Amino acid sequence: MNYTADSLEAFLERQYKLVIVEIKQTFGSTPRETGAFMLVSPTDTHGTIGGGQMEHLAIDNARALLAGVSDQLEMDIPLGPDIGQCCGGRVILSFRIGDEASRAALDARLKKRLESLPEVWLFGAGHVGRALADALLLLPLKTYAVETRKSELDLMSAGASHRLVAIPEAMVKDIAPGSAVVILTHDHALDFLIAREALARDDLAYVGMIGSKAKRATFASWARKEGLGDDAIGRLVLPIGGKAVSDKRPAVIAAMTSAEILVALERRKRN
Repeated sequence: MNYTADSLEAFLERQYKLVIVEIKQTFGSTPRETGAFMLVSPTDTHGTIGGGQMEHLAIDNARALLAGVSDQLEMDIPLGPDIGQCCGGRVILSFRIGDEASRAALDARLKKRLESLPEVWLFGAGHVGRALADALLLLPLKTYAVETRKSELDLMSAGASHRLVAIPEAMVKDIAPGSAVVILTHDHALDFLIAREALARDDLAYVGMIGSKAKRATFASWARKEGLGDDAIGRLVLPIGGKAVSDKRPAVIAAMTSAEILVALERRKRN
Protein backbone atom coordinates (compact mmCIF):
# COMPACT_ATOMS: atom_id res chain seq x y z
CA MET A 1 0.00 0.00 0.00
CA ASN A 2 1.23 3.51 -0.77
CA TYR A 3 2.13 5.62 2.24
CA THR A 4 0.14 8.57 0.94
CA ALA A 5 -0.89 11.65 2.89
CA ASP A 6 -4.46 10.36 3.23
CA SER A 7 -3.60 6.77 4.20
CA LEU A 8 -4.60 5.34 7.57
CA GLU A 9 -0.96 4.84 8.48
CA ALA A 10 -0.15 8.48 7.80
CA PHE A 11 -3.19 9.65 9.77
CA LEU A 12 -2.19 7.62 12.82
CA GLU A 13 1.37 8.87 12.52
CA ARG A 14 0.45 12.56 12.52
CA GLN A 15 -2.58 12.52 14.85
CA TYR A 16 -1.75 11.87 18.50
CA LYS A 17 -5.19 12.72 19.93
CA LEU A 18 -8.04 10.83 18.32
CA VAL A 19 -11.24 8.90 18.93
CA ILE A 20 -12.18 5.62 17.25
CA VAL A 21 -15.85 5.72 16.28
CA GLU A 22 -17.26 2.31 15.41
CA ILE A 23 -20.65 0.97 14.38
CA LYS A 24 -21.42 -1.43 17.22
CA GLN A 25 -24.85 -2.60 16.03
CA THR A 26 -27.21 -1.98 13.14
CA PHE A 27 -30.95 -2.39 12.81
CA GLY A 28 -32.79 -2.22 9.50
CA SER A 29 -31.41 -0.23 6.57
CA THR A 30 -28.15 1.56 7.34
CA PRO A 31 -25.43 3.17 5.18
CA ARG A 32 -22.61 1.08 6.64
CA GLU A 33 -22.25 -2.30 8.29
CA THR A 34 -21.43 -3.37 11.84
CA GLY A 35 -17.69 -3.00 12.42
CA ALA A 36 -17.24 -0.01 10.10
CA PHE A 37 -15.22 2.71 11.81
CA MET A 38 -13.73 6.13 11.41
CA LEU A 39 -11.04 8.08 13.26
CA VAL A 40 -11.67 11.59 14.52
CA SER A 41 -9.01 14.05 15.68
CA PRO A 42 -9.55 17.65 16.83
CA THR A 43 -9.01 18.90 13.26
CA ASP A 44 -9.35 15.97 10.89
CA THR A 45 -11.10 12.65 10.19
CA HIS A 46 -10.23 9.42 8.43
CA GLY A 47 -12.71 6.93 7.00
CA THR A 48 -16.50 7.03 7.19
CA ILE A 49 -19.36 5.39 9.05
CA GLY A 50 -21.86 6.37 6.39
CA GLY A 51 -21.88 10.15 6.07
CA GLY A 52 -24.83 12.46 6.50
CA GLN A 53 -26.07 13.96 9.74
CA MET A 54 -25.36 10.74 11.65
CA GLU A 55 -21.67 11.11 10.92
CA HIS A 56 -21.70 14.80 11.84
CA LEU A 57 -23.28 13.95 15.20
CA ALA A 58 -20.62 11.29 15.79
CA ILE A 59 -17.79 13.69 14.91
CA ASP A 60 -19.20 16.35 17.24
CA ASN A 61 -19.37 13.88 20.13
CA ALA A 62 -15.88 12.52 19.42
CA ARG A 63 -14.40 16.03 19.51
CA ALA A 64 -16.34 16.82 22.67
CA LEU A 65 -14.77 13.72 24.23
CA LEU A 66 -11.31 14.91 23.19
CA ALA A 67 -12.03 18.34 24.65
CA GLY A 68 -13.21 16.83 27.93
CA VAL A 69 -16.74 18.25 27.67
CA SER A 70 -18.49 14.92 26.99
CA ASP A 71 -18.34 11.48 28.56
CA GLN A 72 -20.74 9.81 26.11
CA LEU A 73 -19.12 6.59 24.90
CA GLU A 74 -22.16 5.29 23.04
CA MET A 75 -24.82 6.82 20.81
CA ASP A 76 -28.09 5.27 19.62
CA ILE A 77 -29.13 7.10 16.43
CA PRO A 78 -32.39 6.46 14.51
CA LEU A 79 -31.83 7.25 10.84
CA GLY A 80 -35.08 9.07 10.27
CA PRO A 81 -36.47 12.54 9.52
CA ASP A 82 -35.44 13.90 12.92
CA ILE A 83 -31.84 14.05 11.67
CA GLY A 84 -32.63 14.54 7.99
CA GLN A 85 -31.91 10.96 6.89
CA CYS A 86 -34.28 8.49 5.32
CA CYS A 87 -32.49 5.14 5.64
CA GLY A 88 -35.11 4.08 8.16
CA GLY A 89 -32.75 1.96 10.23
CA ARG A 90 -30.84 2.61 13.42
CA VAL A 91 -27.21 2.45 14.47
CA ILE A 92 -25.47 2.16 17.80
CA LEU A 93 -22.06 3.81 17.81
CA SER A 94 -19.21 3.25 20.24
CA PHE A 95 -16.46 5.77 21.02
CA ARG A 96 -12.96 4.91 22.25
CA ILE A 97 -10.19 7.33 23.03
CA GLY A 98 -7.17 6.46 20.90
CA ASP A 99 -4.74 5.63 23.70
CA GLU A 100 -1.83 3.24 23.26
CA ALA A 101 -3.92 0.17 24.02
CA SER A 102 -6.70 1.03 21.58
CA ARG A 103 -4.18 1.99 18.89
CA ALA A 104 -2.43 -1.35 19.33
CA ALA A 105 -5.79 -3.16 19.12
CA LEU A 106 -6.66 -1.22 15.98
CA ASP A 107 -3.30 -2.05 14.43
CA ALA A 108 -3.76 -5.76 15.16
CA ARG A 109 -7.27 -5.66 13.75
CA LEU A 110 -6.12 -3.99 10.56
CA LYS A 111 -3.26 -6.45 10.09
CA LYS A 112 -5.69 -9.34 10.47
CA ARG A 113 -8.06 -7.72 7.97
CA LEU A 114 -5.20 -7.16 5.52
CA GLU A 115 -4.17 -10.80 5.73
CA SER A 116 -7.71 -11.90 4.87
CA LEU A 117 -8.17 -9.60 1.87
CA PRO A 118 -8.82 -11.31 -1.49
CA GLU A 119 -5.89 -11.31 -3.88
CA VAL A 120 -5.85 -9.99 -7.45
CA TRP A 121 -2.96 -11.06 -9.67
CA LEU A 122 -2.21 -8.90 -12.69
CA PHE A 123 -0.04 -10.59 -15.30
CA GLY A 124 1.31 -7.72 -17.37
CA ALA A 125 2.23 -4.13 -16.51
CA GLY A 126 1.41 -2.40 -19.77
CA HIS A 127 -1.03 0.49 -20.11
CA VAL A 128 -4.13 -1.44 -19.04
CA GLY A 129 -2.28 -3.35 -16.33
CA ARG A 130 -1.05 -0.11 -14.79
CA ALA A 131 -4.49 1.50 -15.05
CA LEU A 132 -6.05 -1.54 -13.41
CA ALA A 133 -3.51 -1.47 -10.57
CA ASP A 134 -4.41 2.17 -9.95
CA ALA A 135 -8.15 1.39 -10.00
CA LEU A 136 -7.71 -1.47 -7.52
CA LEU A 137 -5.58 0.60 -5.15
CA LEU A 138 -8.56 2.07 -3.27
CA LEU A 139 -10.43 -1.24 -3.01
CA PRO A 140 -10.19 -3.78 -0.14
CA LEU A 141 -7.91 -6.08 -2.13
CA LYS A 142 -4.28 -7.18 -2.22
CA THR A 143 -2.87 -6.62 -5.69
CA TYR A 144 0.15 -8.34 -7.22
CA ALA A 145 1.74 -7.38 -10.53
CA VAL A 146 3.77 -9.95 -12.46
CA GLU A 147 6.03 -8.96 -15.36
CA THR A 148 9.00 -10.20 -17.37
CA ARG A 149 10.03 -6.62 -18.25
CA LYS A 150 11.59 -4.54 -15.47
CA SER A 151 11.12 -1.31 -17.45
CA GLU A 152 7.32 -1.80 -17.45
CA LEU A 153 7.12 -3.05 -13.87
CA ASP A 154 8.97 0.05 -12.69
CA LEU A 155 6.07 2.14 -14.03
CA MET A 156 3.50 0.14 -12.07
CA SER A 157 1.79 1.62 -9.00
CA ALA A 158 3.66 0.98 -5.78
CA GLY A 159 0.28 -0.07 -4.39
CA ALA A 160 0.78 -3.43 -6.10
CA SER A 161 3.38 -5.92 -4.92
CA HIS A 162 5.82 -6.35 -7.80
CA ARG A 163 7.02 -9.70 -9.10
CA LEU A 164 9.71 -9.67 -11.80
CA VAL A 165 9.94 -13.22 -13.16
CA ALA A 166 11.14 -15.02 -16.27
CA ILE A 167 8.33 -17.60 -16.43
CA PRO A 168 5.07 -15.98 -15.22
CA GLU A 169 2.90 -19.03 -15.87
CA ALA A 170 4.91 -20.97 -13.27
CA MET A 171 3.55 -18.66 -10.54
CA VAL A 172 -0.09 -19.54 -11.11
CA LYS A 173 0.02 -22.74 -9.08
CA ASP A 174 1.00 -20.80 -5.94
CA ILE A 175 -1.84 -18.24 -6.08
CA ALA A 176 -4.24 -18.50 -3.14
CA PRO A 177 -7.60 -20.18 -3.77
CA GLY A 178 -10.41 -17.69 -4.32
CA SER A 179 -8.14 -15.14 -5.99
CA ALA A 180 -8.70 -13.24 -9.22
CA VAL A 181 -6.28 -13.52 -12.14
CA VAL A 182 -6.18 -10.92 -14.91
CA ILE A 183 -3.98 -11.61 -17.94
CA LEU A 184 -2.73 -8.55 -19.84
CA THR A 185 0.74 -9.31 -21.14
CA HIS A 186 2.36 -7.99 -24.31
CA ASP A 187 2.48 -11.48 -25.86
CA HIS A 188 -0.57 -13.52 -26.90
CA ALA A 189 1.34 -16.78 -26.58
CA LEU A 190 2.28 -15.89 -23.01
CA ASP A 191 -1.33 -14.91 -22.30
CA PHE A 192 -2.42 -18.37 -23.43
CA LEU A 193 0.16 -20.16 -21.29
CA ILE A 194 -0.89 -18.23 -18.17
CA ALA A 195 -4.59 -18.81 -18.91
CA ARG A 196 -4.01 -22.53 -19.38
CA GLU A 197 -2.49 -22.79 -15.92
CA ALA A 198 -5.21 -20.64 -14.32
CA LEU A 199 -8.11 -22.47 -15.97
CA ALA A 200 -6.64 -25.83 -15.05
CA ARG A 201 -7.59 -24.85 -11.49
CA ASP A 202 -11.24 -24.73 -10.42
CA ASP A 203 -10.72 -22.73 -7.22
CA LEU A 204 -10.07 -19.23 -8.62
CA ALA A 205 -12.85 -16.66 -8.37
CA TYR A 206 -12.06 -14.93 -11.66
CA VAL A 207 -9.84 -15.51 -14.67
CA GLY A 208 -9.90 -12.71 -17.23
CA MET A 209 -7.87 -11.85 -20.31
CA ILE A 210 -7.63 -8.69 -22.35
CA GLY A 211 -8.50 -9.16 -26.00
CA SER A 212 -11.28 -9.58 -28.55
CA LYS A 213 -13.78 -12.15 -29.79
CA ALA A 214 -11.22 -13.30 -32.34
CA LYS A 215 -8.62 -13.79 -29.61
CA ARG A 216 -11.13 -15.78 -27.58
CA ALA A 217 -11.85 -18.06 -30.53
CA THR A 218 -8.14 -18.59 -31.15
CA PHE A 219 -7.54 -19.34 -27.48
CA ALA A 220 -10.45 -21.78 -27.29
CA SER A 221 -9.13 -23.74 -30.28
CA TRP A 222 -5.61 -23.85 -28.84
CA ALA A 223 -6.82 -24.70 -25.33
CA ARG A 224 -8.79 -27.71 -26.53
CA LYS A 225 -5.66 -29.05 -28.20
CA GLU A 226 -3.89 -28.52 -24.87
CA GLY A 227 -6.47 -30.68 -23.12
CA LEU A 228 -8.69 -28.06 -21.50
CA GLY A 229 -12.39 -28.89 -21.49
CA ASP A 230 -15.21 -26.59 -22.49
CA ASP A 231 -16.18 -26.02 -18.84
CA ALA A 232 -12.70 -24.67 -18.08
CA ILE A 233 -12.61 -22.57 -21.24
CA GLY A 234 -16.06 -21.20 -20.39
CA ARG A 235 -14.73 -19.79 -17.11
CA LEU A 236 -12.45 -17.40 -18.99
CA VAL A 237 -13.68 -13.82 -19.14
CA LEU A 238 -12.49 -12.53 -22.51
CA PRO A 239 -12.66 -9.70 -23.27
CA ILE A 240 -12.45 -8.21 -19.79
CA GLY A 241 -14.58 -5.22 -18.89
CA GLY A 242 -17.85 -6.37 -20.45
CA LYS A 243 -19.83 -4.82 -23.29
CA ALA A 244 -21.84 -2.13 -21.50
CA VAL A 245 -19.27 0.56 -22.29
CA SER A 246 -17.52 0.62 -25.68
CA ASP A 247 -14.76 3.04 -24.63
CA LYS A 248 -11.41 1.21 -24.88
CA ARG A 249 -9.21 3.69 -23.03
CA PRO A 250 -7.14 1.89 -20.36
CA ALA A 251 -8.74 3.74 -17.45
CA VAL A 252 -12.24 2.82 -18.65
CA ILE A 253 -11.34 -0.83 -19.19
CA ALA A 254 -9.77 -0.81 -15.72
CA ALA A 255 -12.90 0.62 -14.09
CA MET A 256 -15.19 -1.90 -15.77
CA THR A 257 -12.84 -4.80 -15.01
CA SER A 258 -12.57 -3.76 -11.36
CA ALA A 259 -16.35 -4.03 -11.12
CA GLU A 260 -16.27 -7.49 -12.72
CA ILE A 261 -13.65 -8.63 -10.24
CA LEU A 262 -15.61 -7.35 -7.24
CA VAL A 263 -18.75 -9.14 -8.42
CA ALA A 264 -16.84 -12.39 -8.96
CA LEU A 265 -15.19 -12.20 -5.53
CA GLU A 266 -18.52 -11.50 -3.85
CA ARG A 267 -20.14 -14.44 -5.66
CA ARG A 268 -17.29 -16.67 -4.54
CA LYS A 269 -17.65 -15.51 -0.94
CA ARG A 270 -21.39 -16.23 -0.89
CA ASN A 271 -20.92 -19.66 -2.38
